[in-house]
Amino acid sequence: MNPTMIKLPEKEHPNKAFGWAARDPSGVLSPFKFSRRATGENDVAFKVLYCGICHSDLHMVKNEWGFSLYPLVPGHEIVGEVTEVGNKVQKFKVGDRVGVGCVVGSCRSCDSCKDDLENYCPKSIFTYGAKYHDGSITYGGYPDTMVADEQFIVCIPENLPLAAVAPLLCAGITVYSPLRYYGLDQPGLHIGVVGLGGLGHVAVKFAKAMGVKVTVISTSPTKKKEDLENLGADSFLVSRDNDQLQGVTGTLDRIMDTVSAEHPLLPLIGLLKSNGKLILVGAPKKQLELPIFPLLQGRKVVGGSMTGGMKETQEVIDFAAKHNVQPNIEVIAMEYVNTAMELLLKADVKYRFVIDIGNTLKATS
Repeated sequence: MNPTMIKLPEKEHPNKAFGWAARDPSGVLSPFKFSRRATGENDVAFKVLYCGICHSDLHMVKNEWGFSLYPLVPGHEIVGEVTEVGNKVQKFKVGDRVGVGCVVGSCRSCDSCKDDLENYCPKSIFTYGAKYHDGSITYGGYPDTMVADEQFIVCIPENLPLAAVAPLLCAGITVYSPLRYYGLDQPGLHIGVVGLGGLGHVAVKFAKAMGVKVTVISTSPTKKKEDLENLGADSFLVSRDNDQLQGVTGTLDRIMDTVSAEHPLLPLIGLLKSNGKLILVGAPKKQLELPIFPLLQGRKVVGGSMTGGMKETQEVIDFAAKHNVQPNIEVIAMEYVNTAMELLLKADVKYRFVIDIGNTLKATS
């Protein structure tokens, strides 16, 4: 199928965009008008309906990683409905439900790209705050429209609610990819998930759908009931309770650490069996200390993972549709976004904010 280019009236053309942006490291977002690029022959334009708020958005609007470009329009958990396709687009048509995650471009010729791991391409282009092939700065999903190359767009099955899909495009793939790659998905394994936030709660849901025994490791005792009764984990550990930790020393096959704040790794390494693996997927703004001797004494491994390639991203969406895995979300209006950022900083959300772009953005214009 090769849909023809659909020309829209000028006032509706997707290169006219309206959203919210941060202008400086204060991180405060406010209304912002700009232009998307015209829809090229391999591009898909779509109306943004929902966009998740990722902890990365918080880091970026405040320039905590040191490479933010302003004005910065955040958002890389973007879902919506196709409004226009280029004349060489093969996979999508007008009206399709689609999503865009963390990456919108790559070189397409390096080993990572050939292995469908565009996220590890040395020339990968992030969905916002990066330079695109044409030299323009990429803008994310907090506006009303999006344009992206069809290679970096995923199809969303009809049985998944769009609002719930949004966090899968970052939080979902961020935990799904290492679950698969590092072998945390093998039925019968006992794994730990550190942190019960936006990433951690999705990791628990995916791991349980894969047939794995899961222990959640958290600083918050108040999350125990939620963890065991609603998320389906098998057990719960308070990471600040040394007696609890000592009681399960050397019992876990793998651990996925989803925490984006500074925290010690030594107690986690102690929970691993010999040959165990600690996988880091959180991105703290300060470097963590890595103790070496506990690794040597048990032939243990510390690894990392960052999002996933486009093949994996479509796979995680399809897996979620098949097993009915949906993140726990709080849907908010666009005008609430600055308050949501403050609450996210305090970890006061269960467990992912999703902005209702389609119904609330126009009201703020």
